[in-house]
Amino acid sequence: MTLEIERTPLSRVDVGLRSASEIRADRRAAALRTEVALKVALVTLSWLVSVSLLVGWGVTGPERQPGALLLAALLAVVLPFVGAVIATRHGQFFLGGVYVVLTLAMVLPALSLVRAG
Repeated sequence: MTLEIERTPLSRVDVGLRSASEIRADRRAAALRTEVALKVALVTLSWLVSVSLLVGWGVTGPERQPGALLLAALLAVVLPFVGAVIATRHGQFFLGGVYVVLTLAMVLPALSLVRAG
């Protein structure tokens, strides 16, 4: 009795060829990466626009608006965290880590906005 399984030896052509299921899996992964990148880009753009508008309105509005500054401080921290959650839930850990660092970096400006309000 032998312990080895009899099979034909692999040729150079067999190793280099990819099966149809591998090609479909790569296409699905590329589509998922694109979808995640678009969602994170949407969150980033809404973060940049909303925080900028709220800080501008809070500082230069007809009356000083502390509520707008508080909302800007909240969004300055929450929206990068949302980007990190979206990226890490879909398996893009490097992008999620970048957004976690961005979230932590936005804590000090958010605190200064709260103090200004």
